[in-house]
Amino acid sequence: MFIDRKKAILVLADGTIFKGYSLGASGETIGEVIFNTSLMGYQEILTDPSYKGQIVAMTYPLIGNYGINEEDYESQKLFLEGFITKECSPFPSNWRSQMSLDEFLRKNGTVGIQGIDTRALTAHIRDFGAQQGIISTTDFDVPSLLKKVHSSPGLVGIDLVSAVTCNGFYEWKGRGEDQEETKRYRIIVYDCGVKYNILRSLYNAGCSVRVVPAGTPSQAILDMDPDGIVLSNGPGDPEAVPYMIENIKGLLGKKPIFGICLGHQLLAVTLGLKSYKLKFGHHGGNQPVIDLATKEVKITAQNHSFAVENPSPEATLHKSLYGDVAITHINLNDKSVEGLRCHSVPAFSVQYHPEASPGPHDARYLFQQFIDIMRQ
Repeated sequence: MFIDRKKAILVLADGTIFKGYSLGASGETIGEVIFNTSLMGYQEILTDPSYKGQIVAMTYPLIGNYGINEEDYESQKLFLEGFITKECSPFPSNWRSQMSLDEFLRKNGTVGIQGIDTRALTAHIRDFGAQQGIISTTDFDVPSLLKKVHSSPGLVGIDLVSAVTCNGFYEWKGRGEDQEETKRYRIIVYDCGVKYNILRSLYNAGCSVRVVPAGTPSQAILDMDPDGIVLSNGPGDPEAVPYMIENIKGLLGKKPIFGICLGHQLLAVTLGLKSYKLKFGHHGGNQPVIDLATKEVKITAQNHSFAVENPSPEATLHKSLYGDVAITHINLNDKSVEGLRCHSVPAFSVQYHPEASPGPHDARYLFQQFIDIMRQ
């Protein structure tokens, strides 16, 4: 059921067309069209800064049925370029709901489309790869729309971190009684597009948390004398963020480092490994990852379009400027690298999100692992 019958169109760079109805704000938006396989958590997806530069299509057919509330934000605003659903529920029903999904998108100026065959769109992206696309409620001339799409830059080589990082330092504060709790470890989080739940997880694990902009020099971090440093998640191409790579070089071996998602890729590039763009990325809450040490399989939440290249797929140990680097985790779907650990310096990283909980809490132990490294 679509209350607003205003027409909308989605055109992909290869000329594929989907016609539907407006969702959220009117206008036009361009970005890389990707799909997310999560069944719920659309508010967290919408407010995840890692989607900067992308238009997100949800594979689950009905989205918005529990509305939007003020507690489930993962950042201060929406950074994604657009949103696609088969059907957006016009009548959300949940005791926490404060507005509908359509109202939320309109309030934030986010252009979307609904009423299209998202199964066909997902199959197309799976077969032909993620690509630039445009959603429009104002221009329906396909050659005109294709011209706009083809002139858009894409994600490769573009620094998107500078568009999502914070403007200055701030301290993360918990809620309720645990605000009075003494925090044992002092953590600096480089904000490359950090999700609030990473900050919550560190805080709840007994850490005081200070968030700093991605451009903060390494010496300024060392002057704060933290117990550990977290390299956060974020959008886009890790090799397009050279200032973060320089920052990490200045910190490796001096403080314990934990990289998450983009932070994992940035650590890898700093260590001399390469990154590459995935065909359609990993976006969803059902990615199986094996821990090569324990042979345990974890079901993980992921959101990334780039990955770390394994220079020698038959080996799990590689040389770097900072000593031996071990590949610790592998994705069971496509064998991509999901985790790294340095043997000579206290640094490790994972490609997936240990703070996210797509059902099981499989990966939360990693925060305790980081604390154990700081304790040692």
